[in-house]
Amino acid sequence: MIPKRLDPILATGSATRQLGERFESAGHQLYLVGGSVRDALLDSPMNDLDFATGARPDAIADLVDGWADTVFRVGEAFGTIGAIKDGVSYETTTFRSDVYREKSRKPRVEFSDDIETDLSRRDFTVNAMAILVSGSDDPQMIDPFHGLADLAAQVLRTPIDPRVSFGDDPLRMLRLFRFVATLGFGADPEAEQAVRDMKDRLSIVSAERIRDEFNKLMVGDHVAAGLWGLVNSQLAEEFIPELTALELEQDPHQHHKDVLAHTIAVVAKTSPIETLRVAALLHDIGKPATREFGPQGVSFHHHEVVGARLARERMRKLRYPKETVRDASQLVFLHMRPHTFKMGWTDSAVRRYVRDAGELLPLLNELVRCDVTTRSRKRATAISRRIDELEERIETLREQEALDALRPPIDGNDVMKHLGLKPGRDVGVAMKQLTEHRIEHGPYDEAEAYRLLDEWWSERQQT
Repeated sequence: MIPKRLDPILATGSATRQLGERFESAGHQLYLVGGSVRDALLDSPMNDLDFATGARPDAIADLVDGWADTVFRVGEAFGTIGAIKDGVSYETTTFRSDVYREKSRKPRVEFSDDIETDLSRRDFTVNAMAILVSGSDDPQMIDPFHGLADLAAQVLRTPIDPRVSFGDDPLRMLRLFRFVATLGFGADPEAEQAVRDMKDRLSIVSAERIRDEFNKLMVGDHVAAGLWGLVNSQLAEEFIPELTALELEQDPHQHHKDVLAHTIAVVAKTSPIETLRVAALLHDIGKPATREFGPQGVSFHHHEVVGARLARERMRKLRYPKETVRDASQLVFLHMRPHTFKMGWTDSAVRRYVRDAGELLPLLNELVRCDVTTRSRKRATAISRRIDELEERIETLREQEALDALRPPIDGNDVMKHLGLKPGRDVGVAMKQLTEHRIEHGPYDEAEAYRLLDEWWSERQQT
């Protein structure tokens, strides 16, 4: 069965058919493979096209040269030649049979000579289907491992013994739950058991590869199922143990579920934005370290402070970009701040909240809303109403003053010129004082700024 949506791609005269004919003329077979075939069968968006062939990389490069607008050879060591034709990305890879050495972080690339061997070394049967692209008007579907049946059953199964497959590339254990999260499919029980038995094998995979695969899981439409798969298989313990540590911690405000269940529920409620979902996953990881038992029950005082530190440490170990580490940890640090609004917020408190959140304000407000997973409709409504009121206060102040630019009316150069100072610590302290006055009392003019500056400088000279 050839998916109808592939008709334009495989039509006579199409770029793909032209490419297939070039390979066929040179004595090679070219196959559309992997995710491209799977996505076509699922009627999902297809951004790029992936191909496999028995031709070696040099031959592939020669065949796409003159056909493609641009050719990329950066993946040649792994058998892959990239090309762009009319704005579409094409990647063609020599049939492979990759095997990891027992303690190696990188696979040993071995080429093979037939499509079935290549497909047998792919991660899951739903990604182990191929379509022969040639001059024929009757494209041939290659499905030696019954990927079509597994696609219909929505199950993720490895083409060969999962212990062999995961041994060849341990990252496939994480990829199993990534596809659970992105496709909504269930994991084959034998594959899940293999993950439990081999989870420590993930240690040979680089942090960067783990992070990239984990990010794809985190933005999946079925992220909760993917996260539960990581926890239940114990694979999470190998790269994000703070998550499983939440399982035994009872949230005093959510008596019907533990903190782990609450955390996964919060992640599932958030928009599929990497920084937001990572922050949601880590927002309560400070609770185990701050748990206390008192007359009122269990408490987790300042867990957001501890959690922000732990979030930074874990994200750095996973080699997240500095900006993502900074933003996600700041969301963790600030996620409890809006709850103090129930005691009433002054204008200065609203300004300080906006200043501390900065560009993260929309994400922070969403995180706070999604952090409500209580079964009590009354409590959920009350918290939601407080966030509504806070956002209304922010908009009111934004209309009244330049709330997004909480700066005093003079800058550091003005301070140095007025006081005759050179760049240094005193200038920074002066600007901090003027900024704090702006936050506490609202906008003021230059005359007031210089008056405050003179007053501060006079007191400083006397100490």
